[in-house]
Amino acid sequence: MKKRKSRALTAIAVLVVLAVIAAAAMKIGLFERKNTVRDEPVPDWVDVQLIDIDGASRRGVKLEEINDIVVHYVGNPGTTAQQNRNYFNNPDSEVSSHFVIGLDGEVIQCVPLDEKSSATSERNRDTISIEVCHPDESGKFNDSTYRSLVRLTAWLCDTYGLSAEHVIRHYDTCGKECPLYFVRHEDAWEFREISYASIFFSPSFASFFWSQSLPLTKRSTMKETT
Repeated sequence: MKKRKSRALTAIAVLVVLAVIAAAAMKIGLFERKNTVRDEPVPDWVDVQLIDIDGASRRGVKLEEINDIVVHYVGNPGTTAQQNRNYFNNPDSEVSSHFVIGLDGEVIQCVPLDEKSSATSERNRDTISIEVCHPDESGKFNDSTYRSLVRLTAWLCDTYGLSAEHVIRHYDTCGKECPLYFVRHEDAWEFREISYASIFFSPSFASFFWSQSLPLTKRSTMKETT
């Protein structure tokens, strides 16, 4: 009886371990998860201010797929997330993004997650776009924007079944120097490594993970002096 009970407990333990491994593998993208285009309700730390359907900025055309998350920089040093969102909403504007992250880490949603934005040329059809504000012409993100970027992309990856390899720069789609700092400083594009931790655990862990890390400015300075 004891041997049978022991074998049963061992079998259960093995099944539990296999289930955990399978779940983890799906999280990091070892197993393909069906990627369905859908408009998900965003977390409460995202300020939803959808721009008007008025032509080039927002046509109301549905995404075909969601294959990548593309990170951009706004290219207007010192501007706020609200200013960039309002620019997208201008009838004369021909650009937009799904999200804008501000200098204080605020996140504004501009386009529904099941619609195309106007940010990444031919990749508008299958990507979610994030514009990130920056304090100066170097294009380097400050700590607050970077933390919010990690948090947002971790949530998006978890929601749409994407792994860290699918968080890319605008540069990776067309060769444009965007986001500028992270094109000119390839070694500073450490976002993928941080994303692995966030995707494997949870978006909330990502925020904690980054808050316990060295500030981005200090890390970048250390790299540039070596």
